[in-house]
Amino acid sequence: MTAAGIHAPLALLLCFISSAACNMFAFTEEPSERAGKADGYCSRILRAQSNRKEGSTEFRLRVEGDPESYQPGSTYRVTLIASSPSYFRGFTLIALKEGTEGDKDEDYIGNFQIIDEEETQFMTNCPPAVTESTPRRRTSIQVFWTAPPSGSGCVFLKASIVQKRIIYFQDEGSLTKRMCERESLYGEATDKPLLDCCACGTAKYRVTFYGNWSEKIHPKDYPRRANHWSAIIGASHSKNYVLWEYGGLASEGVKQVAELGSPVKMEEEIRQKGDDVLTVIKMKAQWPAWQPLNVRAAPSAEFSVDRTRHLMSFLTMLGPSPDWNVGLSAEDLCTKECGWAQKVVQDLIPWDAGTDSGVSYESPNKPSAPQDKIRPLTSLDHPQSPFYDPEGGAITPVARVVVERIARKGEQCNIVPDNVDDIVADIAQEEKEEDDTPETCIYSNWSPWSACSSATCEKGKRMRQRMLKAQLDLSVPCPHTQDFEPCMGPGCSDEDASTCMMSEWITWSPCSLSCGMGTRSRERYVKQFPDDGSVCTLPTEETENCVVNEECSPSSCLVTEWGEWDVCSATCGLGMKRRERMVKMPPADGSICGTEVLEVEKCMMPECHTIPCMLTPWSDWSDCSVTCGKGLRTRQRMLKSPVELGECTEELEQVEKCMLPECPIDCIMSEWSEWSECNKSCGKGHTIRTRMVKLEPQFGGDPCSETIQRKKCKIRKCSRGQANSDEKKRRKEQREKRRSKQGRTEVASEHPGCKMRPWSSWTECTKMCGGGIQERLMTVKQKFKTTQLSSCKDRKEIRACNVHPC
Repeated sequence: MTAAGIHAPLALLLCFISSAACNMFAFTEEPSERAGKADGYCSRILRAQSNRKEGSTEFRLRVEGDPESYQPGSTYRVTLIASSPSYFRGFTLIALKEGTEGDKDEDYIGNFQIIDEEETQFMTNCPPAVTESTPRRRTSIQVFWTAPPSGSGCVFLKASIVQKRIIYFQDEGSLTKRMCERESLYGEATDKPLLDCCACGTAKYRVTFYGNWSEKIHPKDYPRRANHWSAIIGASHSKNYVLWEYGGLASEGVKQVAELGSPVKMEEEIRQKGDDVLTVIKMKAQWPAWQPLNVRAAPSAEFSVDRTRHLMSFLTMLGPSPDWNVGLSAEDLCTKECGWAQKVVQDLIPWDAGTDSGVSYESPNKPSAPQDKIRPLTSLDHPQSPFYDPEGGAITPVARVVVERIARKGEQCNIVPDNVDDIVADIAQEEKEEDDTPETCIYSNWSPWSACSSATCEKGKRMRQRMLKAQLDLSVPCPHTQDFEPCMGPGCSDEDASTCMMSEWITWSPCSLSCGMGTRSRERYVKQFPDDGSVCTLPTEETENCVVNEECSPSSCLVTEWGEWDVCSATCGLGMKRRERMVKMPPADGSICGTEVLEVEKCMMPECHTIPCMLTPWSDWSDCSVTCGKGLRTRQRMLKSPVELGECTEELEQVEKCMLPECPIDCIMSEWSEWSECNKSCGKGHTIRTRMVKLEPQFGGDPCSETIQRKKCKIRKCSRGQANSDEKKRRKEQREKRRSKQGRTEVASEHPGCKMRPWSSWTECTKMCGGGIQERLMTVKQKFKTTQLSSCKDRKEIRACNVHPC
């Protein structure tokens, strides 16, 4: 079948939709004078749509995670799938801006990236489009698509399919995906770093890291014993410095964080950047990776930004893992309105640093050679990956980071007024009291403050405690575990002698009305008047509005006021409490009362940290599990508190990588060859055998032994004639030696003005059998001044050897 046998536009579409279709049809077309770069093959794909086949649900275009909107600059995995038993031979994939005809280059937005060059390629005559590399039966293909910059509007991802001689190309349905730019609210950070920030003054932020990587949420192959987040390291910096970025290569600092969880090299790299860095961001490691917030507070740190250093980046290792991390890269806190972002919240998925090729949490070390680029992990990376999903669904985030603005300083120049008044007179680089706790000392959280030792307005003191859980380095002392501060009894102040000492508020009175808006009040009394004899001016009564029932119509359900809250269900940590109210009068029409009569909410009691988990200090690290190369080492601690006091969830063993000098590699040699024939046909002679060096010794390994062995051989006693023959042979060898000596003299005469060294010995034969070669050299020892350069040269001779068959 030729192009003449089908409708011309359909044949054209087939060819431009897929190279597979071009192989099925042959046709020519008169060139159009108006067809140029902008109005070329790409636009013809769209113009020929009217001749397409009706769509089919056998084929589906999917964007990983099935998002309804795109984040400008973010990269998405796009998959074209055929449901079993269907398949397709060719395809085309384009990204078209909504409302455009596709006849201009700028109508195609975003950028595709090839994942597998054996499967996909960019279309020769339409570079924005992706098509198959070779026409064959396939059930799926994958590419990456990077979303366009902010302000690009909505986009259509359109796919076409060639199956045998049938084309499927849809405007709607399973082969077209419409995505619009995610809308950002005022006060959020810009989607991509601004080249230049127009904000004024400086701003201070607090970054808080909430780890969500746990066995409950990520159960597959979850490492129960050694799971942790490494120490967090980052900085606020200028556009001239990049800590890490997708598509880039990991620095040595990033590599050490990713593989070993060590922030030391990364911090060194950051501090070397000088004025490009404003604040170094550091947070402690978290062992284990997840604990409830009432047991362990989320780690946080404060940092500052200004007009030139308005970007923030950080990273932390997900451990154990080959080289997996989470973090932010160049998060811009300068807004388009020339202000400072009020709050940024980002859910984080892990990314691969490209330095190790492992596919699971505890894969053995396998360095990537050459080093790969940094990329986000996906659910289709490898079947052994803990995040693998054959459907290609989105990875559940393993952490969330919250960046909140806490203060601003200096003149502000927002185009839109800021709705938070947080301008201060001064933002100190370290405004908060510095925590002098060494990183090698691991404590529990502080307990709540005790009651004041004074119940009156006399000065007393109160105390809080914490427990030393581990001392990682015995040479570094750990600070105190008790803290004291001055205090006075309830209602007193150590700064004002005129302060009244008041009782607690008595409970609220009933609401004055059971229907509609009423009022209620509560009271308290003076427990102790001011020491200076002044009048107590603090209020002893409060009134507020209250509503028990919105209305009292015949169809209304009338209820009583809420009762008091029950006691919290937990004696420590997080619990629940409840309160109830009763139905006074059901609806007159007999309908069911829909008003809530039970209310439940969370309640927080003092931290459960002291009783169950009394632990010994960590033991010393064990010896490395190997005597050379890469291995593991462990350390343990023991539970001191009785088991009956409660279950302790703290880990009792830790494992980390260790590195010893490279292992010695011994010399490896081939097997001995067969013994050669005896070198004499009669009488006493010798025979030899040889072997070769396959691998030279390394790192102090055992040296190579001998490569040739000789042993005597005796065939039979020689007869007299044979003895004469041997004598003749000996004389012949002597004559050859004399000729060789004479030849050396002749050589000297052949090179007038040159003094030559004698011939070197013959080199070893290049082959043991089957014919090899040997070489020997004669080099120039001295050149006389009268000698021409071209007449005095080194000489080389070559001869055959070991010509016997193998």
